[in-house]
Amino acid sequence: MAHYETDEPIYALATPYSPSALAVIRASGDGVISLLQPYFSGKIEKAESGRVLHGYINGTDGRHIDEVVVIKYGKGHGYTSEEAFEIMCHGSLPVIRQISALFEEIGIREALRGEFTYRAFMHGRMDLTQAEAVEEIVKARTGKGAGEALERLSGTILEEADKAKNEILEILASLEVQLDYGEDEIPEDWEFPSERVHAIRDRLAAIASTYRSSKLWTEGAVVVIAGRTNAGKSSLYNALLKENRAIVSPIEGTTRDYIESDAEIDGIPVRLFDTAGFRETEEAVEAEGIKRTESLMETADLIVYVIDPSSDDAAPEDPRVLTVYSRLDIVDKGKALSFSSVTGEGLDKVISAITGKLTAGLSEVAGVPVIDSERQRDKLLEASDSLGEAEKSMAFGFDVVAMYLQSALASLGELTGLVTGEDVLDKLFSSFCLGK
Repeated sequence: MAHYETDEPIYALATPYSPSALAVIRASGDGVISLLQPYFSGKIEKAESGRVLHGYINGTDGRHIDEVVVIKYGKGHGYTSEEAFEIMCHGSLPVIRQISALFEEIGIREALRGEFTYRAFMHGRMDLTQAEAVEEIVKARTGKGAGEALERLSGTILEEADKAKNEILEILASLEVQLDYGEDEIPEDWEFPSERVHAIRDRLAAIASTYRSSKLWTEGAVVVIAGRTNAGKSSLYNALLKENRAIVSPIEGTTRDYIESDAEIDGIPVRLFDTAGFRETEEAVEAEGIKRTESLMETADLIVYVIDPSSDDAAPEDPRVLTVYSRLDIVDKGKALSFSSVTGEGLDKVISAITGKLTAGLSEVAGVPVIDSERQRDKLLEASDSLGEAEKSMAFGFDVVAMYLQSALASLGELTGLVTGEDVLDKLFSSFCLGK
């Protein structure tokens, strides 16, 4: 994996590479403004930071490439805290290619994935948890997920880490007073501040516990609708999607392969599958479809098993299974979860049941920020575990206790990026999209 360099001017297309009304190309790095000036008709070098300038981008041959708007950012301003600019040009692919070629020609190279955010982190514009939140906002699939990521971008995790760090530093400082004296010179007995440490540990563990819940709202779940042929699977699939995506027919075996769509159920992003119905068949294509249904069920987060109440079918025993009966008109409404494919009656209860099944065992702790990073969860738990080991180590001497307190501080430092190896940074930022 190539390492990021911060001593070269970089550029990237910050909008999708496709025809559109506008495109945004951003560039950053020392001297990048002076590199652009000869090829831009506006007086960008003399403009103040944050100034918006209108003009033409010209090629090295002097010909106009496009009429554009440029925003200038002086050093210490803008996203990366470096000297930078953003060009808003027409979203024509030839225009984008020509501006990119110009930049390459004048010494501004194309950025790697995540390189702009890496520079923002290296220049102290944000800590590592905020940097991760940038990509989480970009990848968010629901409004709830985006809102939680935006909260993290504001620095809520950093604030919590700083509070815990300062508390641990105070404890460590009081302990090191004892370490500075010989055994016969200790000014007073030092007692481990259990209550104080337990409060820190509880807070860190509470934040770490939000990870599973947050992943559901951001990455979503795989929901497979299964059951026998003609049980009403496709009708439920269409009802949940609110469109006629799957063919509904009284003929058995109509669905011979699974179909899938992205959906949102009570704010949860879902990959929803309608599958081939189970039955004995010698038809090769349908048999293969049934095998694929079984394979999907193995990897599903939730299996919605649809049963025709007039049949003798029974749902498989699996904690991931939610049994739903079709044909509401012949089901005892008080005893079974059911819906009508004709009127839609009962669908709201089915949706509530799906949401309840997906969120079972997940709880959002009031008053703590939510995390969406496995790395952050691990560092929070590492810090909490080190504090626990510090308390257990009182019998082995103050030196050992101090070692574990310092280990907790190191984990918090890795959480925010204060102490992080270059290989970790390369891996983290390389997963970002281009232009970020």
